[in-house]
Amino acid sequence: MNDAQKLYDARLKGVNLKPGQDIETDSVEAAYHIQTEVLNMQDETAKGYKISMTSAETQALFDSHEPVYGPFTAAQVITEMSLADYNIPLAELELVFYVNETLSTDDDAESILSKCTVAPALELPDGRYEDWFPNISKYEVVADCAVAGAIVIGEAKSVSYDELDNISGKLLFNGKEIKRGKSSEVMGHPVSAMKWLIEKLGSQGKQLEAGQFVSSGTFILPVQLEVGKYEGVFEGLGNVAIEITK
Repeated sequence: MNDAQKLYDARLKGVNLKPGQDIETDSVEAAYHIQTEVLNMQDETAKGYKISMTSAETQALFDSHEPVYGPFTAAQVITEMSLADYNIPLAELELVFYVNETLSTDDDAESILSKCTVAPALELPDGRYEDWFPNISKYEVVADCAVAGAIVIGEAKSVSYDELDNISGKLLFNGKEIKRGKSSEVMGHPVSAMKWLIEKLGSQGKQLEAGQFVSSGTFILPVQLEVGKYEGVFEGLGNVAIEITK
């Protein structure tokens, strides 16, 4: 059984893979090929993308010198969540860029923001491996669609570069703050992450199309989800929340 089939079956049947044993690829580009196969097996297209490893801290955890990305399907954009439907889901504070006009490698930061609106979001990554975070390799992360689990997205609006520069975000659990971070954790500025993704997709013959979205990178190291209410509060951008059930 090839790696893509193993990951697809893990998603379908909820049987987790063993880190360092079941996925045999040892190159990032081969892992991207696997994630494409997994997406095709789901008979889905990429409604959006997520960017992972956008901070020096997370890159160090996975021995990577650059970010990685993976696809989101339409079904992964949620408003409610049951832990029973997931493996070991986590919570991250992210900003989502809605793409209103197709983006290319010619777009600079100002152009990217003129073609996008930005929303607060809670990304809820989940891996198809036993005890996966942070115990899998960067190759296993990429192959598993960059451990895309689900995402909750708030209301989007047009913003300037300065309005996203070094803003703070807070993660609340049942009304109590449990984590806080800055947008500067995302490659210095979230638009830098967008630029990276545009160039990475371009090198693979792809581009960000109007109607897609991008979860641009986490402000914080993730926390494991529990039953209760999670809320992300973003300076100048509003908030977003989800109730987690058993």
